[in-house]
Amino acid sequence: MSTADQGGERGRGPYPLARPFPRPGPLIALAYRELDMVIDGDEAQLDAIGDPAELIRPWDPGTIQDPPARAQLWEWLEAVVEWVNTEHVWDPTYLIPPCWPTHPHLVHEIAVLADRRHTAGQAMTGDAMEEWHRYVLPAFFDRRRTRLRTACDSRHHDWPARPAHVRYQDAHEHRARHYTGDVDHHRRLMQPPNQDQTAPRLQVVDGHRVDPDTGEVS
Repeated sequence: MSTADQGGERGRGPYPLARPFPRPGPLIALAYRELDMVIDGDEAQLDAIGDPAELIRPWDPGTIQDPPARAQLWEWLEAVVEWVNTEHVWDPTYLIPPCWPTHPHLVHEIAVLADRRHTAGQAMTGDAMEEWHRYVLPAFFDRRRTRLRTACDSRHHDWPARPAHVRYQDAHEHRARHYTGDVDHHRRLMQPPNQDQTAPRLQVVDGHRVDPDTGEVS
């Protein structure tokens, strides 16, 4: 829910003193319940869930392929970002910019940030919540400021690393040759010795062993 919807006021009003953390939609909430069942569920529940590897992880958006679930994830993260900006940001240099969906690193980080805060809010003690405040949130703010600096404070800026990334993509064949060369090198190292190769014939001359083919003296 937008902060503008609370009494029609834009920005953060004085009340409530602490806004509740946004709840995920029913499909994301179901994903969390299924993940909990993998850890604590009985045999019947585990059978009903199927392969745990196929379950979506809300902290990893790439695991969510179902369109309705993805829509609910974005809706939840949008609410989480607004909640973080209004409840935990005083210095504007830490504000999550409105263009965050166009920054893949922020999308990944915000999903984890939301997951850790959601999990802490479900705990029966305050330990996980204290850890979120002490470590998770400050570390996120530091990474956000380091990576974006002030690039999107007033307007969105395109990805400055795009030219370098295009060059990286164009050099794929060059890297592939190195990968192939490395694999071939180790394949040769793993090959058994040639059993048909005979040992060198050595002759004794004046008390020294001499290879008649190379003349090497040993």
